[in-house]
Parts: sequence; structure tokens; C-alpha cells
Amino acid sequence: MLVLQGLTKTFGQQTVLHGVDLTVQPGEIMCLLGASGSGKTTVLRMIAGLEAPDSGGISWAGQSLAAVPAHERGFGLVFQDFALFPHLNVTDNVQFGLRMAHIPRHERLRRAAEVLELVGLSGFDTRDVTGLSGGEKQRVALARTLAPRPPLILFDEPLGSLDAALRERLVGDLRAILKRDGTTAVYVTHDQAEAFAVADRIAVMHSGRIEQIDTPLGLYHHPRTAFTAQFLGLHNLITPEQARLIGISVEARTQTVLLHPDGLTLTPTAVPGALPGVLTTLTFKGDRCRAAVVLDAQITLILYPRSRDFGALQPGDSVWLTVESAWVVALEDGSSFRNDSR
Repeated sequence: MLVLQGLTKTFGQQTVLHGVDLTVQPGEIMCLLGASGSGKTTVLRMIAGLEAPDSGGISWAGQSLAAVPAHERGFGLVFQDFALFPHLNVTDNVQFGLRMAHIPRHERLRRAAEVLELVGLSGFDTRDVTGLSGGEKQRVALARTLAPRPPLILFDEPLGSLDAALRERLVGDLRAILKRDGTTAVYVTHDQAEAFAVADRIAVMHSGRIEQIDTPLGLYHHPRTAFTAQFLGLHNLITPEQARLIGISVEARTQTVLLHPDGLTLTPTAVPGALPGVLTTLTFKGDRCRAAVVLDAQITLILYPRSRDFGALQPGDSVWLTVESAWVVALEDGSSFRNDSR
């Protein structure tokens, strides 16, 4: 449905997009994931028609959007600040776009009730929006966007102003709502957990380029570059020489090796084939711990053992690591990676 081809953009002397290509399928939730300054919001604004690319094109359902102004594209927008009308109640906020489209009143009220039920706010019709919680306000904003049945919804850090616990609850609900309504969406965030929870596919952005596009599971299990791995919190990056020192064989052309934390097993006693090391840090994280272990080869590795099994371990203790070969990932490049215990 949505195709971006070769998008470039420069602001002053700074090029913020370098030939971005992206395709979004009907009913798909595509997430643009990246740090501040990666170019993800610029891409979103171009899709919305709020920015024009210097070169490249955007098409929707096979038709170029180059000459279509923002207000004629018919796309829905959901922002971080909710942008609700404080003088209108919940139903009047939700039906605002329908009223602007001159939809008859009875049809507006029917559709408003329908989307309020969809977002879990049945019975909130006459509530004052100023008295709602942050999560309820964001649901009203989503209902207002869904009401006119836009062909595409663009989300710009929609949960960014909410606290972590509420954000975690809402992100799963948001995905379920979009899927029930069959909505195509592009979702911008800097939060990997949020992206994993909401997206069908994720495009990781870095310095105005797309590093990798994959499903959440594929991205986590098989990052292609050192940047993608570290951005996802996978810091066990070593050189081929270091890999050989600890008995792992890699292809000659490999530049960087990821030892995925899901493939590392920590034991307090020696087992056949395990690597000896010293526990340097152990941080409690609920059902799991974050452990940093330095091997004899002076390589620091991070893993997440179950806290119930290793609560008695202390920094400085001798431990052993087993590495599953299926979780040794050869990356395409070794640019700017470092191995440490962060």
C-alpha cells in the first residue's frame, strides 16, 4: 500500500535522510525504531505531507503523493501530546473529524460509540476529557483518529509522555485495537520494547538510513550489523580472533561475532565444555538477573540468568559459561562496536 523510494532530505548543511526505501503492506504495523536524530520522525512527516523530500518519492496504493497536500491524503495522526479539545467531552472529541466531513449526526454518534467500545472506553461518552488519566486520554485520541476510518494511521511516539507501567499496558492494547480494525499503520518510537510489542515489522534507523528491516523476533535473534545488535541491547560483540580464543570457529570473512545472551548458560560449578570466568556484576531484575562475566581471555559477556537459581552468587565468584553454537551470530560489519560490561 505504502512505498517509499530513495527519500533524501537535507536541513541546512545536515543531511538527515540518505535514500530511504520502505514498503508497508495492507494491514501491517510498521515501526520505525531509532534514537533521536536517526531520521524516523522526518520520514513520518514526509508520509503525512508535512515535509517534502529533496529527492525520491512516496506512493499510496500505486499513486504518487508528490502533489497531494497533507489535508487531502486522509491519513490519521496520533501524537505524544494527545491534542484533545479540552472544552469538548469524550464523544464530541471522537466525532470531531466526522463533523468536519459533514457526516450526519446519527451516523457520527453511532461511529463514536463503536470506536469507544473498540478502545475500551464504553460509557465514557459524556466524560470531561480534562478529568481523564493519561492512558484514557491516549485512548480517546486513538478513537478520534480511528473514527473517520483513515486508510493509514501515523503514530509519532504516542506513548512517550506516559509512565513506564502504563506504557507497557497500553502498547499491547494498541496493537490488538489496530489488528481488530485491520488498520495499516506506521509507528515511530525510540523504545525497543514498545516496537517489539506493537509491530509486525521493524525498520531500525541510524544516521538517516535503514540498518535493517525484520520481524521483532527475527530482528532480536538475527541482527545483521553491530549497530543494530547494540541498539537492541545485545552487547556481546567480539572479534573473530577473540572467538577463536574461546574455542568458537567463524568464517574467514566474518568481521564481528555476536554471542547472543539467549545462548549463554551460567553455572556456579564446572561442566564439560564450559568456559571458566569470574562474575563481575550481578543486578537483580525481578525474575532474572543481569550478570556480567569476564572470561580468561579478558572478554566480558552479559547474560540474564534466572534470579531464583543464582541469588547466592556474588561478584568475584568463579563461574562457568556454556555457549550454544546456534546462538553465535556472524554480523555483516564491525563498525564502531565495543565489548564492555554496560
